[in-house]
Amino acid sequence: MPLIPPALDDRSYDDLVQDLLANIPAHTPEWTNPQPGDPGRTLLELFAWLADTILYRANLIPEKQRIAFLRLLGQPMQPAAAATGLLSLSLGASSLSPIGIVAPASVSGPVNFETLNEIDLLPVTGQAYIKVPLSPAQQSSSLALRTGLMTLYNLGSIPSGYTTTPLFTSGQYDPSGHDILNGTTDSSIWLALLASTPQNQSAALAALTSQPGQLTVNMGFVPLMAVPGLFSVPQGYTGAGTPAPVTASWTMSLQGLPYQYAAMKVISDSTQGLTQPGVVQLQIPTGPIGAPPNNVLSDPQAGVGMKPPRIDDTTMAARLVTWIRLAASSALSVSWLGVNAVQIDQRTTYSAVVIGVSDGSISQQFALPQAQVDPATFVLQVDMPGLGFQTWTEVDDLAILEGPVQAYALDPEAGTVTFGNQLQGMIPPAGRRIMAQTMRAGGGSAGNLQPGSLTSIQAFDASGNQITQTITVLQPTPTSGGADAETLQSAQQRIPSLLQNQSRAVTASDYQNLASQTPGANVARAEVLPLFMPQTQTSNVPGVVSVMVIPNKAGVMYPNPRADMPTLQTVYQYLNPCRPVAAEMYVIASEYVQLGIGVAVEYKSGYQSIEVAQAVETAVRSYLWPLAPGGMDGTGWPLGRTVRQLELEVVVSKVAGVTEVNGLNLFSLLSTGAYQLVNADSSGSPEILLSNWQLPELLQVIVETSPDGSPASVPATLTPPTETDPTVAVPVVPNVC
Repeated sequence: MPLIPPALDDRSYDDLVQDLLANIPAHTPEWTNPQPGDPGRTLLELFAWLADTILYRANLIPEKQRIAFLRLLGQPMQPAAAATGLLSLSLGASSLSPIGIVAPASVSGPVNFETLNEIDLLPVTGQAYIKVPLSPAQQSSSLALRTGLMTLYNLGSIPSGYTTTPLFTSGQYDPSGHDILNGTTDSSIWLALLASTPQNQSAALAALTSQPGQLTVNMGFVPLMAVPGLFSVPQGYTGAGTPAPVTASWTMSLQGLPYQYAAMKVISDSTQGLTQPGVVQLQIPTGPIGAPPNNVLSDPQAGVGMKPPRIDDTTMAARLVTWIRLAASSALSVSWLGVNAVQIDQRTTYSAVVIGVSDGSISQQFALPQAQVDPATFVLQVDMPGLGFQTWTEVDDLAILEGPVQAYALDPEAGTVTFGNQLQGMIPPAGRRIMAQTMRAGGGSAGNLQPGSLTSIQAFDASGNQITQTITVLQPTPTSGGADAETLQSAQQRIPSLLQNQSRAVTASDYQNLASQTPGANVARAEVLPLFMPQTQTSNVPGVVSVMVIPNKAGVMYPNPRADMPTLQTVYQYLNPCRPVAAEMYVIASEYVQLGIGVAVEYKSGYQSIEVAQAVETAVRSYLWPLAPGGMDGTGWPLGRTVRQLELEVVVSKVAGVTEVNGLNLFSLLSTGAYQLVNADSSGSPEILLSNWQLPELLQVIVETSPDGSPASVPATLTPPTETDPTVAVPVVPNVC
């Protein structure tokens, strides 16, 4: 059970004063008026104050014991997690040459960020397009035209046609994503590189070809983050726990006819094969890059087949420099694609910081300039006699060392460095300086920002000179993954599960506890489904365990919280090292059965109709909510529990102001978007059955109210009636002279 610190003495200052005053009649009965200001009363208050400070110090003993216990376990508190995201940069109209920017560059906003990769900032912007097949209505309206084209060009069949559709306008991402493989005519997404103005088009093209084989273009990429119910990780994963890369190619268009493309070499790829948000760094080809003819007067077949989509906006076409084509051969859904992109995270870099001087004593501890340190970027050096600064090695526990090894222990949450005692780890020589050569620190939930929150950047070139040209910062996607540092109370609650599972997932409770503790995932609820295979929805598969995670969500109780791809990946990567080798583990998203409710109630005098209706809706939504305070016990609706009409009527009847429930109807959502009334079963009560892996999601609630004694009608449908317009248009004949 969690270690709850007892109060050794819970008496306050006022309690002590009252106890002393209550003892006056027994010891000094002649003192009959101990009012405030009396010298004797002042002495009593002074004694009570001194006793209160002693009790305060005594009550701190359990907290110190808890901290010491955590240290004995070798389990420091978990540091803050840093939020991450993407930026798209652009130069002003007056800048016509590429600018090399090194990392880290400081990004300003409500919370400071830093860039993680270098970039050749090109004097172009990007606009993505896809060729969308014609809709049935467009096919019908253009049938005569397409039939004529078939005859004119002697084609074997009627051409299908497409619509040039811009994506991610104004640079913002689309959380619903776009299916590139199946939602386009050519399985491609085309990125038009555009000059700032038509007058700068030639200069922008010259800039791209100014350094043959050296310039690179940073392509920011965000795949579809939303996942369907029961989507599983590692579905399609390799043994290392990373998604299978998307089969795709990058090419850049060349000038002139016939249409030609040059392959773009991938220099680096933080998207792991277009499976996660990141940056793909591509080398600009050395050939005569440029945009092929866009005008049908120059090329009657402009935009046909594998050619770039035709842009009919003449101003936009005049700014066109060249095309970058991303062609997919396997499933690919894109939520954002942009040029001049850099990755950022919520940390600050510190270099060559002297943190102290050794005094030669054992188990020395030094405080770093910042807490919440990223261990992966921390490098510690000690000034050794005759050798200069030498890099020492970080270890998890100094007690396991044998002899004077040049090692130290880092507490990233507290921001401290501890050295050994010469038997377990070397003592830094007396009088020698200790330096943090490099370190990055920061993080916290404050870094989870909405798009557009980050607005400016302070950057430097490779020579260390600050860049003075105007750089516009666009934050297309929200930053995510930030989490606050673990508190002492959270750490002590983690002790029982730590002692129980020892970071090993064997029992269902082990998986549940570890998944709930995943740093940066913000998991509000984790459910374990033993022997459940999510792909086939079967529940008797030996060796399989599925962990369903539901993220935390505050505010309006609609829609239900859904885990996205980064959340599933984060939990999977945290659990994967803990599972048995023979266990086949899946981390899955929740599957919801969507429903609606119509209810009629009577309310007592003194209450308003709107007030009661809102309270009834809040009550039923709270009851069916998958997180606290949902369900009967307030911890969330149980997996697979049937939704029953009678239970909901009881919930409604308990709402303040409700005197009578005139009826309640359950509705299920059809694939057409309409609602179907759920009829009564053999027990005589309507109910919606859920499978063992399903939860309810309440989409719509209609509450009909009436004063007490006047029954209200129960809504028979949630589908709004079709409105008809009986009016007749009368043409107006203009007067013509």
